[in-house]
Amino acid sequence: MRKALTLVATGVATALALTACGGSDSASSSVDSLDPANPVTLTVGASPTPHARILEFVRDNLAEDTGLELEIQEFDDYVTPNISLNDGDSDVNFYQHLPYLESQMESQGYEFEHGAGIHVEPYAAFSEKHEDVSTIKEGARVMVTNDPSNQARALKMLEEAGLVKDIADDSSVLTLTEEQNPKDLDFQENQPELLVNDLSDPTVDLAIINGNYILEAGLNTDDALLVESAEDNPYANFLVWKTGNKDARIDKLEELLHSPETKAFIEETWPNGDVTAAF
Repeated sequence: MRKALTLVATGVATALALTACGGSDSASSSVDSLDPANPVTLTVGASPTPHARILEFVRDNLAEDTGLELEIQEFDDYVTPNISLNDGDSDVNFYQHLPYLESQMESQGYEFEHGAGIHVEPYAAFSEKHEDVSTIKEGARVMVTNDPSNQARALKMLEEAGLVKDIADDSSVLTLTEEQNPKDLDFQENQPELLVNDLSDPTVDLAIINGNYILEAGLNTDDALLVESAEDNPYANFLVWKTGNKDARIDKLEELLHSPETKAFIEETWPNGDVTAAF
């Protein structure tokens, strides 16, 4: 049985509810060293797939006899894990990349630190109306995340396909000029966890979806019209913790997540590259 606390956390209402509750004692106190005879718990917030699956592999195959026990909290959205970490309900989380973390720290005032990249989930664009991007015509409707840090990522992928041009690191669908959007694509925003649902909308020509939601929906990047390259990809996911709170438990989890065994698990579980080790 999976030893996981599943938190179905979608939307602002849930996030506000957690904020109102404040911190709790569910996250453990700092630990200077690990003793296999007296295991200590590290509470990790994570997206269900692939993050929690990777953590379960580490928990069940690598952490035994290290003195580290993992309690895995699963979150279905991108907002609540950082609220949980900031409130002290988690010790660390595993679901985000650097541009998203930086945008959250700037907008929410979080004081967080992060580890080295563990894996990349390539961004991909899917369509139920088109079999090739060459058939996407002027004015086509394109669904994108409402997360600014991933909008530039999506636009750069569209730029490589020749659908938009002159995309900068801070570009967004709200600021595109006529020159940048020569096909006058109709960009519509939605929450990242809901973009999969937009694929069945007959008015939608293209939906650009985050890797973890691709996996959770049972989609495959082999069927995508566009797939982001994993090579030298700046969007590697990593562990995140509150500034000054790194201790022996986090050090050990960092070590295990960057082990040859974990890399082999990722390669064997997602051989088509839907998840690619970043180390």
